[in-house]
Amino acid sequence: MSKPTIFEKLERLLKPHQLLTGEGLSDRTYHIWKMDESLDAVALVLPESTEDVSTILKICWELNQEVVVHGGLTNLVGSTEVAPHQLVMAMDRMNALEEIDPQSRTITAQSGAIVEHLINAADEYDLLLPLNFGAKGSAQIGGAIATNAGGLRVFRYGMTRQMVLGLEAVLPDGRVVSSLKKILKDNSGYDLKQLFIGAEGTLGVVTKVILRLVEAPKSRVSALVAVDQYPQVVQLLKFLEKNLSGSLTGFELMWQNTYTTMTQTLTQQQPPLPQDYPYYIFVECLGSEAQKDYQRLETLIGEAMENGMITDAALMNSDRDLNFLWLLREDVAVLASQGKFDQHFDISLPIPKIGVLISEIQNNLEALPFVSHAFAFGHVADGNIHFIVGKNDDSEASRKAINQIVYAPLKANNGSVSAEHGIGLHKKDYLYTSRSETEIEVMKALKNLFDPKYILNPGRIF
Repeated sequence: MSKPTIFEKLERLLKPHQLLTGEGLSDRTYHIWKMDESLDAVALVLPESTEDVSTILKICWELNQEVVVHGGLTNLVGSTEVAPHQLVMAMDRMNALEEIDPQSRTITAQSGAIVEHLINAADEYDLLLPLNFGAKGSAQIGGAIATNAGGLRVFRYGMTRQMVLGLEAVLPDGRVVSSLKKILKDNSGYDLKQLFIGAEGTLGVVTKVILRLVEAPKSRVSALVAVDQYPQVVQLLKFLEKNLSGSLTGFELMWQNTYTTMTQTLTQQQPPLPQDYPYYIFVECLGSEAQKDYQRLETLIGEAMENGMITDAALMNSDRDLNFLWLLREDVAVLASQGKFDQHFDISLPIPKIGVLISEIQNNLEALPFVSHAFAFGHVADGNIHFIVGKNDDSEASRKAINQIVYAPLKANNGSVSAEHGIGLHKKDYLYTSRSETEIEVMKALKNLFDPKYILNPGRIF
């Protein structure tokens, strides 16, 4: 069908400010890191309600028009990339926080709401939305749901999936599936909402969500510790988990070159620990009694040091020191800026195997002539390791060579090509490393059932 027909239908049903074409796209982009590149698409639509989303998708379904959904544009696997023949649906204006229910400990919001805004809103009621990741100030909750986002507190609170009580989604043909309930237990048939969590917008567009909140902690204490060997990392994790009575919420690992690079740019403050240890662990505990929680962590760190588990440590309990420590952990832009080009990875491995396998991957990467460095860090308590690879060559051949090294150990070690960022366009050739042929066949069957025309986020996952 010709473009004018699409435009005519959209113009008839939408408000003028909800449809952007031509020059109107010049100040739009497809990724938050590509702000200098204007969006090239058939058009961009800005729905303001679930009804708008339904109307738009009905038109696109009728005309076989491919649609790419945009949220906060922080995706790292190419999910927001757009071809010139595709239409973009941006969820910016569906950003309402509809309700906070302190009794049910829930928050209800449209999918375009910024994650950090929801966190702050919950905090006003002494409640906690445990989602905590670097892009929370830009990411939309719909995108977090679509990718089943993780972050720094997965170890205690789980992925986004564990926080979703109910959601509303629009299918590719415009039908609305609504399961907006505030209940924890509902075994009345298939739990349909789970199909849309982590599906990367390929089965439907999430428009509204009810999230589960928890009581906000009254204290927060942290430590940065250094160890000499990876087995000590695993030993310390088990030791702290056993002795902190469920208050351990963060256990983040940095390799030496990562820590050195992230601290060498500090100007106002000295690194919390020297830069010559092989491994650095960021520990966070959320509790109820600040002084007692600090003393408990201090005692356990001292005991771990006496037993040879750790080599050095620095404890923080002031807001200033806590914020500094975790901003240091989250400032991965420092790592990305070290090379002319960079390539990002997000993999899962069994925790005991991480030390050996990551060392092998790093050595193999740094042996490539076009690779300048390979920074490793991540959520080791849940087996999730991130790589940022710096390089001076951004050719397809170099990208594939790097991909092959990072992904090679995954299948044999029951790992995953994607821990929390999804598959998108960039990882679909490597889905086989994490899923069997039968699993992929079932996934494709679901896609064919929900979207047989393949109009919604086409090419993502497979």
